[in-house]
Amino acid sequence: MIKIGIIGATGYAGGELVRILTGHKDAEIVWYGSRSYIDKKYAGVYQNMFQIVDAKCLDDNMAELAKQADVIFTATPQGFCASVMSEEILSQTKIVDLSADYRIKDVATYEKWYGIEHKSPQFIKEAVYGLCEVNREDIKEARLVANPGCYTTCSILTAYPLAKEGIIDMKTLIVDAKSGTSGAGRGAKVPNLYCEVNENIKAYGVASHRHTPEIEEQLGYASGEEVVINFTPHLVPMNRGILATEYASLKKDVTYEEVKAIYDKYYQKERFIRVLDEGVCPETKWVEGSNYVDINFKIDPRTNRIIMMGAIDNLVKGAAGQAVQNMNLMFGLPESEGLELVPMFP
Repeated sequence: MIKIGIIGATGYAGGELVRILTGHKDAEIVWYGSRSYIDKKYAGVYQNMFQIVDAKCLDDNMAELAKQADVIFTATPQGFCASVMSEEILSQTKIVDLSADYRIKDVATYEKWYGIEHKSPQFIKEAVYGLCEVNREDIKEARLVANPGCYTTCSILTAYPLAKEGIIDMKTLIVDAKSGTSGAGRGAKVPNLYCEVNENIKAYGVASHRHTPEIEEQLGYASGEEVVINFTPHLVPMNRGILATEYASLKKDVTYEEVKAIYDKYYQKERFIRVLDEGVCPETKWVEGSNYVDINFKIDPRTNRIIMMGAIDNLVKGAAGQAVQNMNLMFGLPESEGLELVPMFP
């Protein structure tokens, strides 16, 4: 059994990690870390775990946890993991960090967009960006994985094959994305109150959202050129889900069959990516509660653009599910173990 510690186990992503890992045949959670609920029963925080999890919440002592766990998931705010990371910890355990601390390779870019000093930049080069469908072989050898964000996972995977094959003009890429409110975390914030969110949709972080450089960097690796995008996220009144609609100019005339063949080249064998039938648009309700990514596209010959669409559950493929997928790769397990989650409906 893989002994697992979770720091931030009472946040939404941490709670989803617990839900998924309780159904993982090779996993045993030994540490439910939560600074806010120390000594409180975990099932008292999440009543859905009543008579399933009997443990109490512990603190966020990473040094002590490293001695007990084979892998630690840090589902924590930006800055925490970087502030406690050390060679001693990494020599004893593997880390899957769900924050952005090691996702961006340029320290100055991270500090500019996140507004905090990076406390352990010496580990950035080593960290593997945990987008399993792209970096699978590197993840298998990693001891530190930077788990991608929810907006970024959906946005990158939706455009990746066309960026990789040079079909789209990367200077024209626009990403318009919508997220459910769980993406903002479990902390109490006025903009996320029911009366603020219900019967409403709003853009936020316009031209300034901190996932922007992450999307640009990864699609830059794919296309082999510098990528600068317009990324506009929106908050919608639903619990879960990300829907990304992306627009780019085509470099040449292409048919539906040619573009479909490109997506199939990269994704046909991927367990968790579903390229939909022609004319079927991705919807968040058809991936809810699952680790799937639903993707499709539409060519618009009138404007010489292509519209790419992707949908994920932000807490599963966008956070906890992807983290478990990374763990499976790191420990040589079947990649889908614990993640055979059929989407919930209704």
